[in-house]
Amino acid sequence: MEEFWKKISKNRYYIQFFKNPFSYVTGAVLLALFNIAIFAYSGNPWGVTGTFANWGAWLYRLFGGNVDKWYYFSSASAQTTLENGFLNNTGSWQNIGIIFGALLATLLASQFKFKKIKSARQIVAAVCGGLLMGYGARLAGGCNIGALFSGIASMSLSGWVFAVSLFAGAFIGSKLLTKFFM
Repeated sequence: MEEFWKKISKNRYYIQFFKNPFSYVTGAVLLALFNIAIFAYSGNPWGVTGTFANWGAWLYRLFGGNVDKWYYFSSASAQTTLENGFLNNTGSWQNIGIIFGALLATLLASQFKFKKIKSARQIVAAVCGGLLMGYGARLAGGCNIGALFSGIASMSLSGWVFAVSLFAGAFIGSKLLTKFFM
């Protein structure tokens, strides 16, 4: 088996598709094709964080909670989504595909590794950054996929407003990161 992987890892197609990064143009074309395919299949633009809200609601229900009176889940479509369950939700399959696809790509490129945590400040920065990004995604009505990528692709002004805000936030966040956590 080890001999098989040595032979595969020297194959030029393996190196081209799994070791070397795609060009920006190739990445953009693939993302556009995925967005079109998702929209054609599900009737909804590509999004990620809305599904995470559903995952939280399903988990909350699993432990006996009730989200039926919460404003976010009060619409008929949200209720239908919750009633259909995790496995019958297109967004769940999209997010599972993104998570396992990223893991598979990292493994195939031999880039998976555990990194040593340098300090408690690094943990604080990661936790704060994750919480702020999640909170911001819910306030913005989506993440960089749903609000930015799908928003701009559907000619929505909100996508462009999100883009400007995203760049401003990234600039400010990187300045704060280097000043307080590096």
